[in-house]
Amino acid sequence: MKTLLLSLLLALLATGSSAVTFTLKNNCPYPIWPGTLSGKGTPQLPSTGFELPPGQTYQLPVPPQWSGRLWARTLCATDRTGKFVCATADCASGQVACNGAGAIPPATLVELTLGSSTGKDFFDISLVDGYNIQVSVVPTGQGCSSTSCPVNVNSRCPPELALLGSDGAVLACKSACLAFNQPQYCCSGAYASPETCHPTNYSMIFKNACPQAYSYAFDDKSSTFTCNSGGDYNIIFCP
Repeated sequence: MKTLLLSLLLALLATGSSAVTFTLKNNCPYPIWPGTLSGKGTPQLPSTGFELPPGQTYQLPVPPQWSGRLWARTLCATDRTGKFVCATADCASGQVACNGAGAIPPATLVELTLGSSTGKDFFDISLVDGYNIQVSVVPTGQGCSSTSCPVNVNSRCPPELALLGSDGAVLACKSACLAFNQPQYCCSGAYASPETCHPTNYSMIFKNACPQAYSYAFDDKSSTFTCNSGGDYNIIFCP
């Protein structure tokens, strides 16, 4: 990790750019294991996964031009074979670090694109792949708005979408696409456009709980937020 961090800082110095800082905070009463995944053509961050105990924060330097996503894994442990596994949002790397692997749905995702050609950052909270934890994104830069999904969607998840633990408790809430794999829920096939793919009774469960979050693939107007590039971001789990 130190080698990756040093390489990132040297690259930033060479270009005269300053790193953006993501400050991740765990307000949950239990530990979480955040994961990160960079977009195609974007280097992975110095840390792609780590443990974050309750009440703790973790500062992560990010290149000023970066695109990717973050999420939080829950109920994680090392199994008898030495493999690291999580009950929700696992990246299936078998380690605490995700190493380029994404979250297995259902997972609440924070998606960001920093330093676009317009001088703007774009960010959102996505429940398109389902939900597993509350989160908020609070930028510190100029011309910014915050976005949040502060509601526990698991408490209102219908049985047909629920991911259950061994004790029958709802651990996460699947999207209808994941649960049923039908085009009208996945915005695929004949439904692969904003004109043909519309909110469903299932996507509205997520939208009603978290109006600022993406609830289905074409839920752009109320769910994408912008900020002038160069500012830092506070990402708070269980806000």
